[in-house]
Amino acid sequence: MGLTEVTLEIGNPSKPAVTKSLTLLVDSGAIYSVIPTPVLKKLGIKPLATEEFRLADGSKIVRKKGIALFRYGKRVGGADVIFGEKGDSLLLGAFTLEALGLALDPLRRELKPLPMILARSAEQS
Repeated sequence: MGLTEVTLEIGNPSKPAVTKSLTLLVDSGAIYSVIPTPVLKKLGIKPLATEEFRLADGSKIVRKKGIALFRYGKRVGGADVIFGEKGDSLLLGAFTLEALGLALDPLRRELKPLPMILARSAEQS
């Protein structure tokens, strides 16, 4: 299997017309997307919290977390985003994929639409 990269736009939910185009590695095993801090700051996205991560060697790191708008073609969604630091990979994670209604097809190495399911109460009038 190989790596899958996609180009999409990242923006500030409060200013959705202003975006930055980036190419990200699709990592459906990662929860969050990781975007370089300077890009997020330039878009006016501010950190809201911090998150601790464990690296493959067992060590821990802390990164800032905020919320960003993501646009892929005609699909738009909002998701948590990690403020990437020097040495961090640019990633498109599972929360963002789901927010966009997409899933990774690992055999074809492409994004495909998720089936959209909506539950309704039996008591609908």
